[in-house]
Amino acid sequence: MSPIKVSTKSILCKFEHIYKIFILQILIMEKDLSNYRKSYEKSELLLNEVPENPLELFQKWFYEIDMHFAEDETNAMTISTIGLDGYPKNRVVLLKKYTYEGFIFYTNYNSEKGKAIDANPNVCLSFFWHGAERQIIIKGKVEKIAKNLSDGYFESRPRGSQLGAIVSNQSEVVMNRQQLEDKLLKLEIEYQGKEIPRPEYWGGYIVKPVEIEFWQGRPNRLHDRILYKLQDDYSWQINRLSP
Repeated sequence: MSPIKVSTKSILCKFEHIYKIFILQILIMEKDLSNYRKSYEKSELLLNEVPENPLELFQKWFYEIDMHFAEDETNAMTISTIGLDGYPKNRVVLLKKYTYEGFIFYTNYNSEKGKAIDANPNVCLSFFWHGAERQIIIKGKVEKIAKNLSDGYFESRPRGSQLGAIVSNQSEVVMNRQQLEDKLLKLEIEYQGKEIPRPEYWGGYIVKPVEIEFWQGRPNRLHDRILYKLQDDYSWQINRLSP
């Protein structure tokens, strides 16, 4: 059996090909973003024009975003908690109601965020509406809302969402998606023509604010920042912050 001859040229070509792939991977993994810039020029936020209560300004901004800007989900907000492992974690949830008391959202109480809230009820919410160049940051304390309020909201949800709340052991490891689909199908049959009860481990939270900061993008990075801080007499101290 004659030996296989491999030319030096072919070896060099193969090495060059591997080297190019290696360089390409480095370029993909490392990208300089220092030239990503935008000038913010759509509006302004003046201290002498803001209301005494920040919830009024929140309502005004929310309405303006909802009516005049192309945001897919105006009510999408990031909630930050301190986990049981000591690390902060952000995730996006949907605001379902806001009142003069605070901001209400719904979730699985046994989820990672639910366990984090049980251990430390101090959280931070944030809204970023890039179309309007506006951001709101809310520090507050979380409480569970009354069971009858959670019942009422659960009843208003589509049946698929109601069943999804029962199917999912939120934040727990699952072997595969098929396991979830099979459980959903089983529950669809079980509850066909029946009312779906709200599981005890699913319901609403209200975030009662202690600080609310409104950020309006402005030219030259001289952004407008107005901070409301709740006082002992439940009035709000209002200050302008340096950008």
